[in-house]
Amino acid sequence: MTNPILEKVEFDDDGFMIDPNAWTAEIGEAIAVREDLPLTDRHWVVINFARQEFEANDEAPTLRRITKTTDVDTKELYKLFPGGPAKKAAMVAGLGKPTGCI
Repeated sequence: MTNPILEKVEFDDDGFMIDPNAWTAEIGEAIAVREDLPLTDRHWVVINFARQEFEANDEAPTLRRITKTTDVDTKELYKLFPGGPAKKAAMVAGLGKPTGCI
């Protein structure tokens, strides 16, 4: 079953939004559901930081940048976004794949 919110959003072959400027929190929540990722306040710390970094630098933050700039450490980040935390966080935040992610 497709989420109607996501039907109007364009994604690349890896599941990342093509236009990060079209992102809304509602779209982020729908992407998280698609990825089977229940969001908590701690997820939003990372997602909001990723969005701020994108606004400032025009790219998704690296894992190192997330852990050095927020109060979310590496262990927690892997728990929040299993299977590639920088990649998953960028995906839910509506950004492209972070530089250096496979």
